[in-house]
Amino acid sequence: MAAHLSTTPGANKRATRFKLDSSAILLSLPAVIIVLGLFFYPLMFGLNISFRQVENAPWSLTNYIQFFSDPDQVGTIWTTFKVALPVTLFSVLVSIPLAYYMRRGIRFERLVTAILILPIALGNVLVAQAMLNYFAPNGWFNRVLLSLHIIQQPILLLYHLIAVEIALFIQGFPFTFLLILGYMSAISPDLERASRMLGAKSWQTFWRIVLPLSLPGIAVAFCLNFVANFSVFPTANLVGEPSHETRVLAIAAYETAFTNYNIPLGTAIALIMGGIELVIILLVLWLQRRTARGATISGGKGA
Repeated sequence: MAAHLSTTPGANKRATRFKLDSSAILLSLPAVIIVLGLFFYPLMFGLNISFRQVENAPWSLTNYIQFFSDPDQVGTIWTTFKVALPVTLFSVLVSIPLAYYMRRGIRFERLVTAILILPIALGNVLVAQAMLNYFAPNGWFNRVLLSLHIIQQPILLLYHLIAVEIALFIQGFPFTFLLILGYMSAISPDLERASRMLGAKSWQTFWRIVLPLSLPGIAVAFCLNFVANFSVFPTANLVGEPSHETRVLAIAAYETAFTNYNIPLGTAIALIMGGIELVIILLVLWLQRRTARGATISGGKGA
């Protein structure tokens, strides 16, 4: 009898868990179908193309070998990192102190937030067009500096690497900042008060409490911003120099597929770009877990 009584609750719990899991699966089924249709199927379709030189040919690694055997093509990987990584790091490093300052609200917060969101609404093309007008040799930027006698001749800021990074910062910084701000704002203020009561200074509270608890949000913001910058295409064409200094992987894939009409190789380049992004994301999330392992999440988001 005792055995029966001791096993019955366990069976009921298992049955309850099974029912809850079944409901969760049914509720998530539409999302799974959408993900399979919009991501998994195109991925498999692209992989199939990239492993063939022509239609219905047997699978081979010829396209990947051809890419990595060409120094110019391999150089696009380094070029893409030179474009994406510095501006991503700069956006995150600027966002962290600004979000820390604004996490409890400031005067004119709505106005500041609206100004920060505005570049997101403009889009890549409008930002690039504004830069072409503003930073041109006869644009406002150079005319003001010349009129103040700060410079003797116009500064060339367009059609090279720095122009692309400026445009990417304008477009990506608001998104990065808002993500980090949202995460920092969710940290319980009781933790900071307790830190001060224990004698910690403001910078010690930031380094030992706020920053460790913000690392998950910072990591996510970095990954999303890096992916957007690493896959840059229109900005590198409009304000960069796509034939040389800003010939990133996306441009190389497009030119190979639609200018040279080598769609299998172009697809392989696009998949290489996606693979590199995935590796960086996994590396950043792994580092975040290693760094924040000692920090408690009880005072953070979801507390």
